Amino acid sequence: MNLVIVGTGYVGLVSGLGFAKLGHQVACVDTDAGRIARLDLGEAPFYEPGLKERLDEMQQAGRVVFTTSLSTVLPNADIVMIAVGTPARPTGEADVGAVFSVADEIGSLLAHEVLLVVKSTVPVGTNRQVLAHVRAAMAQAGRADKAELVTIASVPEFLAEGRALADFDRPTRLVIGTDTEADRLLLDRLHEGVEAPRVFLSVESAELAKYAANALLATKISFINEIANVAERVGADVRDVVRSMSLDPRIGPHFLQPGVGYGGSCFPKDVAGLYQMAGASGYDFKLLSAVIEVNNRQRERFVKRLEEALGGLQKRAVAVWGLAFKGNTDDVRESAAIDIVQRLFARGADVTVYDPQAMDPARRHLSDRVQYAATAVDAAAGAEALLVLADWIEFRAVSWSTLKGVMLEPRVFDGRNWLADLDLPSFGFEYHGVGFSSGLPAGRQAPRA
Repeated sequence: MNLVIVGTGYVGLVSGLGFAKLGHQVACVDTDAGRIARLDLGEAPFYEPGLKERLDEMQQAGRVVFTTSLSTVLPNADIVMIAVGTPARPTGEADVGAVFSVADEIGSLLAHEVLLVVKSTVPVGTNRQVLAHVRAAMAQAGRADKAELVTIASVPEFLAEGRALADFDRPTRLVIGTDTEADRLLLDRLHEGVEAPRVFLSVESAELAKYAANALLATKISFINEIANVAERVGADVRDVVRSMSLDPRIGPHFLQPGVGYGGSCFPKDVAGLYQMAGASGYDFKLLSAVIEVNNRQRERFVKRLEEALGGLQKRAVAVWGLAFKGNTDDVRESAAIDIVQRLFARGADVTVYDPQAMDPARRHLSDRVQYAATAVDAAAGAEALLVLADWIEFRAVSWSTLKGVMLEPRVFDGRNWLADLDLPSFGFEYHGVGFSSGLPAGRQAPRA
């Protein structure tokens, strides 16, 4: 089929290349001329494992084109997919302005039967509004007779950054919200070659399913962080607790990793969006309010532990490993690491940072006085404490003897428990994880809280 995708961010670009891999002819449209030019040259606009290789493969096969001109590719489209951003407003609800702008442009140009698919995460009811926008624009352009031939579907994405291509190729399920059997069959054909359960449901249910899934995962993260905080106070080890819980098939092992809380482009936005959506419908979703509060408090609690251990942060040298919201991505949107660095700087710390991919994106969010190091070991040179805030595999492969030699004080505060199994105290480090008692080298005492 001929597929047009509007938006070349994480969702749009990964989906476009994924559908091209399935054999479809894909046109990716974006208003950012610079991004389109880079894509034409085979340059990936963001870091995602395997993305550059997939881009090269699909361009060489001639299955994907990139353009800023929707009008040139729309006439041949069987399906038009909207995959633009829906960032959170200051009040928490999703800003769907870009979605409606795209809908208006599509309607002003469209002159044939087509299935519209909303891939963006949008509040319940948005798909119906998108269809109304398109049909109204078609009518205004004198093509009202064609407007009723246009239909709508909701196919939310469940792509995790750092493994997005694998998630597209081998998803756990395909959620497809439609009104008609014909559209279900068309979307089933679009995904032919993807081995995954198809969940066919209404448009509204599909919209809500995306929010519900992300909100539950965020709830698991906040819950295990609360358990970790209790474990520290009662002398338990949250890692053992998690191992026990994970064996219960009703619970499972996923999203039970304690740390400094969730971040990224989806969880914070979608949790806040669902909370606001519920409130607008007249329901007070108290559980999500607590999830948000716990997540925000977890970051401050981590900084206070560091502050207490150092006896204050003013003029103290602190190294930070990790700026992206997690490893294997350069995405710093709603990153807990960025938030923590800002809090350190506000308390007067001298901060040096390192991330394998995210330092350039981070510069837009951090003070000019934050220092950027060329390597992980360079970042720790002269530091009184090292904070580990993202789970990059590179951080586990450093020479601990070298690291100890360059640090002023060999203290590690691991906000992801990423190094917890490496027994850093045996290398002479004072190690602080999340949810268990600090491990200290022989002969040293834990600092008083």
